[in-house]
Amino acid sequence: MDGVFEALDTVTLLTAIGEPTHAWPAVSVLPRAAQRKQKRSQDERENPLKTLEHLGTDRRHAQDSRGGRIQSSSAMPKSKRNRAVTLSKTKKKPGLERKGKVVTEIKDAIERHSSAYVFTYNNMRNQKLKDLRDQLKSSSRIFLAGKKVMQIALGRSPADEAKTGLHKLSKYLQGNTGLLFTNLPRDDVERLFREFEGLDFARTGSIATETVELKEGPLEQFSHEMEPFIRKQGLPVRLNKGVVELIADHVVCEEGKPLSPEAAHTLRLLGVQMATFRLYLVCRWSSDDFEVYKEGLAQLTAGEADESS
Repeated sequence: MDGVFEALDTVTLLTAIGEPTHAWPAVSVLPRAAQRKQKRSQDERENPLKTLEHLGTDRRHAQDSRGGRIQSSSAMPKSKRNRAVTLSKTKKKPGLERKGKVVTEIKDAIERHSSAYVFTYNNMRNQKLKDLRDQLKSSSRIFLAGKKVMQIALGRSPADEAKTGLHKLSKYLQGNTGLLFTNLPRDDVERLFREFEGLDFARTGSIATETVELKEGPLEQFSHEMEPFIRKQGLPVRLNKGVVELIADHVVCEEGKPLSPEAAHTLRLLGVQMATFRLYLVCRWSSDDFEVYKEGLAQLTAGEADESS
């Protein structure tokens, strides 16, 4: 519109001074955008090759309307995965460092203790084991690590064993086993393992040690808020005047059969503990003796059979 006002002002001025109309200068009354478009059309007619080159340049430098970035149509974007990695700066795997530390600690325990035992366990519970570690902290050291790591630390043959006869322990490091290094007398260690046990709630897949059956009637040990959760465990229950009631007899588990997830949850709610954390000595090493315990070896063999099945 600026061009139109400028043209009108010029006409008014020429008329006022009495200039003849045929002497008026050629003034465009088109808007500036229209003038640019008209000039571009004229350039296209006069030099079509230059116009094609201009269009090609515009396409290669077209602006992306979504991100406002200039992209080239002839080149693909660089892949973020294609990055140079300097191998000299690659860090070692933390697992290797941890295993090396365990081997060093086992070798140190061999030097500081007079005897070593291989033991197996049933129904491992971390808190119970922690209590045993604290009890033996002053005289012993317990290791539960990878079997191959412990075998390497002890030695797998007479040629690489840390001390004479230690490689015999490696043979029994199979399945659920660990190492005990101690300065306690043999009788004290055997009595400790024989008397040690810890009761806990059984987990899914454990074998039920007894049959648990609930009779029809109110379950007063449960609040009314627990009724939906109890029903999800498969128990036929309902709310009767705010009291959880079993509307039919229900067998939670049967002796000798594996526990389902629902049965394990129900036993925990009922406060029934069926899992016993036990430790069994498998073999013993000292500088002048090596002994195998039949009970522990039987437990180890039974455990390996259960894992294979």
